[in-house]
Amino acid sequence: MYDIIIVGGGPAGLTAALYARRANKNVLVIEKETFGGQITFSPKVENIPGFISLTGNEFAEKLVEQVLEQGAEVEMTEVLEIKDGDVKTVVTEDGEFEGKAVIIATGAKHRMLGLPDEEKFVGEGISFCAVCDGAFYKDKVVGVVGGGNSALQEALLLSDLAKKVYVIQNLDFLTGEKKLAEQLYAKDNVEVILGAVVDSYIGDSELKGIVIKNEKGEKTELSLDGLFIAIGLIPQNEAFSDVIALDERGYADSNETCTTKSNGIFVAGDCRSKKIRQVTTAAADGAIAALAACDYVDSL
Repeated sequence: MYDIIIVGGGPAGLTAALYARRANKNVLVIEKETFGGQITFSPKVENIPGFISLTGNEFAEKLVEQVLEQGAEVEMTEVLEIKDGDVKTVVTEDGEFEGKAVIIATGAKHRMLGLPDEEKFVGEGISFCAVCDGAFYKDKVVGVVGGGNSALQEALLLSDLAKKVYVIQNLDFLTGEKKLAEQLYAKDNVEVILGAVVDSYIGDSELKGIVIKNEKGEKTELSLDGLFIAIGLIPQNEAFSDVIALDERGYADSNETCTTKSNGIFVAGDCRSKKIRQVTTAAADGAIAALAACDYVDSL
């Protein structure tokens, strides 16, 4: 019987484990893929307080080391469902675990294009966050895939840094806000390519460019230093829809208190409905959810 079981080993989940252990709760962290979450794809991170620069992997390793040093237990397996009750039962591929409280910190995955070699180029030319990685492309040539608000905001930010920005949209119009589109079209170093898709990637170990294909099937090569994919996120909450409310996009419908409709079940990080998704806001959620979970356990 654990005091708190944390589902997800990214910055939110690991921060929650740290706070819970410092409150002397026995803690289990369950992660299905890679401890550290999406941050591990970043080859260089410069916006985490206390670190001038480090890789996402280095940051993840420091987090895991810190949590293990505090005495948290970890399991590598996938959580299939959570059974609510006075005792929470977390069902995984490798068995069941019981806890008094559960924190869901499963994050969200960036939606990919599904092209060959795509995973290989993530962190080696393919990025998802201009706030995180845009500075690395100062005076370089980049592409942005997408036409919604997120893509337009990414492109606008990059236009102030990069020498040239291509925006590739599969539709014949940009779907983002008119004001954002107007700002983008007013930029001299931005070229919007409508009615085209990315057909393939160019490069060996690092991305060197892309091949785009228009509606007529005609292909064109673009030489790029980097490509930002901004076609949406996929929250990892589907397995928990019976114990937490989800919004129309599949995010946990919870506010800054990180509570859910089920007593003793909390959410933290990118899987939660929120405006800003950064490593620092995920860590903040982890602390809030952990302290709320500790209070809940103490009240039993």
